[in-house]
Amino acid sequence: MSDAYMGIPWGHFKKFIALEADRFALLQSILEEAGLEYKIATISGNRHFFVAPPPPEEEFLRRRLTILVAHYDRTPGSPGANDNSASVFILIETAMKLMKAKANNWLIIFSDKEELKPGETIQDQGAYTLASGFRDAGMENAWIYSFDACGTGDTLIISNTVELMLKGEGNQAKEKIRASIQELREKALVTARDLRMGKVLLAPTPFSDDAGFFRAGVAAQTITMLPSEECANLVSTLRRNPQFAEALISQEEQELHYRRLIPETWRSLNSPSDSHLRLTPQNFRTVVRFAEALCKG
Repeated sequence: MSDAYMGIPWGHFKKFIALEADRFALLQSILEEAGLEYKIATISGNRHFFVAPPPPEEEFLRRRLTILVAHYDRTPGSPGANDNSASVFILIETAMKLMKAKANNWLIIFSDKEELKPGETIQDQGAYTLASGFRDAGMENAWIYSFDACGTGDTLIISNTVELMLKGEGNQAKEKIRASIQELREKALVTARDLRMGKVLLAPTPFSDDAGFFRAGVAAQTITMLPSEECANLVSTLRRNPQFAEALISQEEQELHYRRLIPETWRSLNSPSDSHLRLTPQNFRTVVRFAEALCKG
């Protein structure tokens, strides 16, 4: 990453992706240095950071919030530069801009335990119990956007994975999530259009924190980035092989013959090759502008 982009909080990025890094402690110190107010919520052993402006608590719970989520954990042995350090730092910068603008209808969460170990299920994901807490607090109707792997590429990907999973299912709870997802997607598309973002694609993506939210009955929209040439290949693959969308969801399928068709950026996630060398910092500002506009819109 170019040193020209470094500053608060980006000057800490290399420390954050070091293999020996205590990411919880580092994130805590970065938030403090950036002057952001935060609370740590420990839920089922997972430690989530909540960053928000300081309105009265009752007003905070009454308003329909925009909630931006980025997980700060990573797979052991991987630097996690794109998955998901870049998104964490993008949302820290977004929070700083929102505070400066005195915007007051947002909440940013840096979530724990998005990455699952072998044998674990979606119910073990931090987002699952987090979403359950949203329901208890009456916040399940918030606009929830999960930013994941937003550090590589020039094209904004708005995921339609959850809607594909819901295809053919028609019970009342699923219909409510379907309607909420469509609403979240429309807001994302309108925001991108208002910002005159020329490269936007609606496509299936690997699961993120939206999996845990979905399993808990709460709608969340995943946002990610890909290089435009990988997007073109993805669209072509989906056109020729519609069932490929299922391979993006199923880890088992990814390990079979479909894996070679997965965009290279996504194949590098959760591996030692997910380093800062794969990032495209020249596009970070675009994602910050988009995240900020979601909260202001």
